[in-house]
Amino acid sequence: MKHFDAIIIGTGQAGPSLAARFAAAGKAVAIIERHKFGGTCVNTGCIPTKTLVASAYAAHVAGRGDEYGFTTGNVRVDMKRVKARKDSVSGRSNKGVEEWLRGLKNCTVIQGHARLQSSNTVSVNDEVFETDKIYINVGGRAAVPEMPGVHEIPFFNNSSMMDIDFLPEHLVVVGGSYVGLEFAQMYRRFGSEVTIVEMGPRLIGARR
Repeated sequence: MKHFDAIIIGTGQAGPSLAARFAAAGKAVAIIERHKFGGTCVNTGCIPTKTLVASAYAAHVAGRGDEYGFTTGNVRVDMKRVKARKDSVSGRSNKGVEEWLRGLKNCTVIQGHARLQSSNTVSVNDEVFETDKIYINVGGRAAVPEMPGVHEIPFFNNSSMMDIDFLPEHLVVVGGSYVGLEFAQMYRRFGSEVTIVEMGPRLIGARR
């Protein structure tokens, strides 16, 4: 059974930096990733959404050219090209995280689904690894509200929205938080009709 000083599960924001600290200190560290390197921010959060926001803003400003003293004609958004640009930007970050981790001395990158077997053993791909410390950096998933009928229809969440390459004719956003409003604004600027549904008395409600 191979032994590591530390095992980190997940390559999101905290995982790679922690692995680098251990590696620099001469400790044997393993970092495990079952899907995409970089976690939420790189693949379905900050980087891809801000790339989409930038495309939406460019389309929005171009459509208001008369206000700025120029004419562009009818602005048409090609969502396949918008998605391709987003994928390219996000992919560079994803690849950069993976290459950085694989290049760290004293760091072993393991791809697969990690399972805790005990307080100091982790199994991945039918192999068992022993460690002094386990750090869990697996992030979170979108919560689906228990609305009547929600599981009877197709819907998107903040992650699956990253995969669409078409413009919805009408997008209904359930939840008026910053994530929902970001998608609402960008798709309205792309050209969709957008409806925001918020059960609270206001958008961006106070958090307790």
